[in-house]
Amino acid sequence: MAERPFSLAGRLALVTGAGRGLGFAMAASLAQAGAQVLLNGRDAARLSGPVASLRAQGFAAAPLVFDVADEAATARAFAAIAAEHGRLDVLVSNVGLRNRRTIDQLSLADMREMLEVNLAAPFVLAKAAAALMLPQGRGRLIMVTSVAGPLSRAGDAAYTAAKGGLAALTRSLAAEYGPCGITANAIAPGFFATETNAERVADAKFLSFVELRVPLRRWGQPHEIGGAAVFLASDEAAYVNGHVLTVDGGFSASF
Repeated sequence: MAERPFSLAGRLALVTGAGRGLGFAMAASLAQAGAQVLLNGRDAARLSGPVASLRAQGFAAAPLVFDVADEAATARAFAAIAAEHGRLDVLVSNVGLRNRRTIDQLSLADMREMLEVNLAAPFVLAKAAAALMLPQGRGRLIMVTSVAGPLSRAGDAAYTAAKGGLAALTRSLAAEYGPCGITANAIAPGFFATETNAERVADAKFLSFVELRVPLRRWGQPHEIGGAAVFLASDEAAYVNGHVLTVDGGFSASF
């Protein structure tokens, strides 16, 4: 057993979409647990503040700017990780795209875009990360899915389909890489008060829905996702593989 449970000291983690919201919250928690964290995003300026914030607290953090939906850019980013660090211990694939429209309003191009960002990009990331983890015989692949995968509602078909596929991909990664010492798990967030959800957070009618449907009677706060990421990345989760850890205040457990 580790002297400090859930310690990530000496580990290198990459968190995609880490400039704000749940991505930054998970990056911050991994850093607090002792990991050196690479914060990914497409905009260097947006990453500068979060990286500076973590460094000011004495944590090891650095930006890694690339678009996860660009396969060539992803390859260059992982080549840079290999050249500078020679390894990667944790991948948190967090980037997601949402298109809230009814099925009759969704085009095939819309569906393809959702699948490219929410499913194909994590597939490419996982392959690249696993290639760096295989030589060391261990690693953690963590996909961020959603409660909108096993559950659905009208006007969200493309996102639900993509996130459901990502959960299935997680199970496939677990089966494929488990014999190599690499675990693959997912985190499925529920309703979190992030910048992306600001409009809904401010909507009194939607708040009433959250208070009615979520047993904890409130939105989740971004920092409340961090513990799930730390757990799945840690040695304490060494025998957890192919699991989707739902963090939703009980939303999906009640009716």
